[in-house]
Amino acid sequence: MPRLDQALSIADLRAIAQRKLPRSVFEFIDGGAEDELTLADNRAAFERLRIVPRVLVDVSAPQLATDIVGTPSAAPFVVAPMGSCALGWPGADIAIARAAAAHGIPYTLSTMSTTSLERMADAVQGALWFQLYVLRDRAFNAQLVQRAWAAGYGTLVVTVDLPAGGKRERDLRNGVSIPLRMTPRHLWEGLTHPGWAWRMARGGRPEFENVRGLLGDTSAGLTIAAKVGQNLDAAYGWDDLQALRASWPGRLLVKGVEHADDAERLLGLGVDGLWVSNHGGRQLDGALASADALAGIAARLRGRLPLLVDSGVRRGVDALKARMLGAQAVAVGRAALFGACAGGEAGAHRAIAILLAELRLSMQLAGIAALQQAAPGDLVQHRNVARN
Repeated sequence: MPRLDQALSIADLRAIAQRKLPRSVFEFIDGGAEDELTLADNRAAFERLRIVPRVLVDVSAPQLATDIVGTPSAAPFVVAPMGSCALGWPGADIAIARAAAAHGIPYTLSTMSTTSLERMADAVQGALWFQLYVLRDRAFNAQLVQRAWAAGYGTLVVTVDLPAGGKRERDLRNGVSIPLRMTPRHLWEGLTHPGWAWRMARGGRPEFENVRGLLGDTSAGLTIAAKVGQNLDAAYGWDDLQALRASWPGRLLVKGVEHADDAERLLGLGVDGLWVSNHGGRQLDGALASADALAGIAARLRGRLPLLVDSGVRRGVDALKARMLGAQAVAVGRAALFGACAGGEAGAHRAIAILLAELRLSMQLAGIAALQQAAPGDLVQHRNVARN
């Protein structure tokens, strides 16, 4: 197993994380829904794309800086919202956010993070966005939104592809449930991963601080997490989103969009950007790969609304391909979390640094001196990807 400073790719960091984590925890992070068809196709969709390089271009100093839905960023990357990160490394939320801030890219805090939005705002001096899961308790939703604005989060990301939790069979087979019920298998996994067990004991039980008080529950442990899962709002609709748009004074992004008709309608609703996503393959198995959905939405909107895309991003060149498809930036979830699980804040730094270095090199080799020069005509599809 390579040391952290020897990791050359996100795949290397994933391998380190896999060795350090109990199987059930690693597969909770790594896995998808049902047969994981969408999980696999998310990666394959980026791999099918091929860049046609340009030559005789001055690429001695590639310009990675860009604007992401009104937020200046050092590169076309955003850290995606992730819940329960502390299961992989105590304090992983803050570790990843600090790494993102150090590299000059935005970080998105999940409703189901184990760090409160106020504590995150105090701990990290960087661009912070807040992601909202919509719950049946509308008053609680409104309270979360008000807290985010008061804490200085200028961008709200509302997730709309979670009317119910996906069927994640790896978790079911591994006995991962909420609330968690410890089994002899879980105890054995802890004993055989003493470094992880020691860190967990030292870090204390993770608490979902943002949802304390939901349905009168003043705890913030796994019991409240179970209540969140049971109270997702499957009836949340267009009128509800329009009301949120009217009440939120900052930038509003809608995450979980894949259909071009929905994108067109959201444009008319006055949102500030769309986040093309299938939840990392963790919701509907058989959903379209995010990169493929991005191409269709970008063709329909023709630049009328900023786009982001996530799911399957593992290389810096993926950000360049996404720009050619019409996105302002890509969002990374597992890639950053693998780094944190491999080595805390230093591992998160390593993950982001790898992606930035790969993007810089890809731009040089593709003959692109600045992101604004990335053109759709320099990208082609290869439907059959052969691997040696």
